[in-house]
Parts: sequence; structure tokens; C-alpha cells
Amino acid sequence: MFSGYLGESILKRAIQKGLLEVKFFNLRDFTSDKHRTVDDYPFGGGSGMVMKIEPIYDALNSIKADGQDRLTILMGPQGKPYTQRMAESLAQDPRRIVFICGRYEGIDDRVRQSLVDEEISIGDYVLTGGELAALVIIDSIARLVPGVLGDEGSAKEESFSWGLLDYPHYTRPPEFMGMKVPDVLLSGNHKEIWRSRRREAIRQTLLKRPDLIEKAFLSSEDTAILNELCSDGYVVKSREEEDESDTSS
Repeated sequence: MFSGYLGESILKRAIQKGLLEVKFFNLRDFTSDKHRTVDDYPFGGGSGMVMKIEPIYDALNSIKADGQDRLTILMGPQGKPYTQRMAESLAQDPRRIVFICGRYEGIDDRVRQSLVDEEISIGDYVLTGGELAALVIIDSIARLVPGVLGDEGSAKEESFSWGLLDYPHYTRPPEFMGMKVPDVLLSGNHKEIWRSRRREAIRQTLLKRPDLIEKAFLSSEDTAILNELCSDGYVVKSREEEDESDTSS
């Protein structure tokens, strides 16, 4: 599952250049019975199987035997909601990162209690396993590593990097089926282009994710743009108001 995604495009080149290193560990390699068992029935009854603590404990001990400092992260629905800020923090963390990916009904809770440093969730939904969630985090961290992206400015200008959604992007042709690229982007006036893009980023955030505005890093000019948009009728709605609006419609 991991090698397929990591063997393509940007992450593949990052690994080839030595900017990123990813190793995989099969928990079945850290079992002692002939069936290589990594799960068992839950105490107290219930549906599904639970991943055992022993193979995870032995795997972590083996991984950490080289003495390098590591941050151990459990992918799980009870964890902190993953954000761009967390991606930036993890990208700057000098430690190597170990991801524990759950399967089946869950993982013996003693793993969470005693073997991990953090638990992270990528959203309020259920996946078959934690592998996809781990790949999401690996991807988001990797693109912040210097040299991984061709344009170092890309990561800084993307959605959520400043707490806002991204501004709209356009490329050739300048007109397609009557739809035109905004004139300001063709003007060559970089100051006006920057202000137009910033205005659009703030406008898109107001319309689609107003909850982000309060947490965003806004300069005095951004605040002026925000006030201007609000005076033009772009009203910031609370989550409760949005939910009520969706229900009534």
C-alpha cells in the first residue's frame, strides 16, 4: 500500500534524492507463534478483532534499538485533528517519526496509554486501516522539506499555509468558451496581482470556511481587505448558523 503511492511523482523523486526516507515494518515479523498472530478477540465480547500489544511493543523496541530519537504516532479516531500547523511542526521536528497503523476493530488501548507520544486523526470518518491516514501525513510533511517541491514558494502559498484557503489559479488559454482569466493577472502589475490574489483567498475563505478566519494570520492589509469584503455583504457565519441554513434548505 505504501510503496505504490511513495513510488510515484514528487515523493518518489524526494526518496531518490535522499530528502525523504520511509521504511516499512510488518508486525507479523514480530510475532512468536506459528500463525504469526497480530490480533485476537476483545475481552468483554463484541464484534471484530483487536490488534495485540506484544507485536507492536516488540516492533518498537526493534526499531528504536539504534538509539535514534523518535516520535511515535498512533493513527486513531480519538487523536488530535490533523492540521497544516501540525504538518509544519512535524516537518521541523528533528526526530524520526514512527507511525502505528491500526486495523480491524482497533488496537489494544495499552498501546495508546504507554507506547506512543501522540495520537492523530485526519478526520471524523472511519477507514479500513491507518495506512491511508499515515500516507496523508507523510505527504503533507514531505512537501514542507526543503528541496522536495520544485518551487519552494509553492508550499508557503498553498491553502491553509496562512490559515486561509488558496486563491484561484489560472493558466493558458486566457479565454475558454467565453470564460476569461481576470484582467489583473495579465496586467504584469505584481503588486496588484498580489493584492487581488490575497483578496480572493480571503473571499474564498469567508464564503466556504468562515470558521478559519478567526485563526488566520492576517496582516493590517489583510484586515482592511476583510473589512472591505464584509462591507460589501460577505457575512461571516458561525458553524451553527451554517448548519441551520443547510437544514432549512
